[in-house]
Amino acid sequence: MRVAIAGAGSVGRSIAAELSESGHEVLLIDRDTRAIGVDELPRVEWLLADACELASLEDARLADFDAVVAASSDDKVNLVVALLAKTEFGVPRVIARINDPRNEWLFTDAWGVDVAVSPPRLIASLVDDPAALADEAPDAAAVSLPETDLLEFTLPPGTPHAGRPVRELLPGLPEDIVLVAVVRDGRVRPPAPTTVLEPGDDLVFLSSAASVEELGALLAPE
Repeated sequence: MRVAIAGAGSVGRSIAAELSESGHEVLLIDRDTRAIGVDELPRVEWLLADACELASLEDARLADFDAVVAASSDDKVNLVVALLAKTEFGVPRVIARINDPRNEWLFTDAWGVDVAVSPPRLIASLVDDPAALADEAPDAAAVSLPETDLLEFTLPPGTPHAGRPVRELLPGLPEDIVLVAVVRDGRVRPPAPTTVLEPGDDLVFLSSAASVEELGALLAPE
């Protein structure tokens, strides 16, 4: 799958690392030269450009991509990228990051958004809404998104992944399940490949898979 990511901040780079490790072709787009890190993500293609400009997206041949992720820290930018990706280039799947939950009402198909992800809202819902918990796997939680679930899994004591970096976990993840965050001691951090996992870590996944049983078996084999 070919995926273009607009925004090469910590979130965009983390998503790019995850997808490239899973074998996807990834293009990161950012207009800030300081965000470009070729050595940091050697498997990822980079484009120094403004993702809000039609000409830049034409140069990127966005119509050839299967998915676009608008992952910048600016909601206005993410909306423009989503709209251009869907209406001008017909990208089949457009995912947009919502930075300010007050802007949630804007992130709809009218702006070309297929899936809108609000990390503050999603994490809060996992904490506050017991009804969002699912029984498909031990210690796993799911929050419904359009055609997508947000899954949270707490690494139990004795997990075989303790003491190992995130990059060793990624290749074994089931298809259509992507690690998007590691929550430790109440702090959310991006899943950098070098992050060492510990028992008690809450791993947050984005999934379009029908079942999380395979994920549960991977993270807690017993």
